[in-house]
Amino acid sequence: MRFVEMNVFGVYVAPISLLMVAAWIVTVTIRWPAARYGLLRYVWHPALVVFSVYVIVLSSMVLVIAS
Repeated sequence: MRFVEMNVFGVYVAPISLLMVAAWIVTVTIRWPAARYGLLRYVWHPALVVFSVYVIVLSSMVLVIAS
């Protein structure tokens, strides 16, 4: 599949920017229960873990859409 610019309300945006927003929303929905039940207390650096989950979600979305 070829990634081409998408028209969003009359503005052409790169598809990676839309995927980044979608990955951020997925990461927030994953982070909320983890913070609520205290799972982030058991990691060394919570912000680094959240960023790593974001990168994993974003790369997974790109791989699924590209194939």
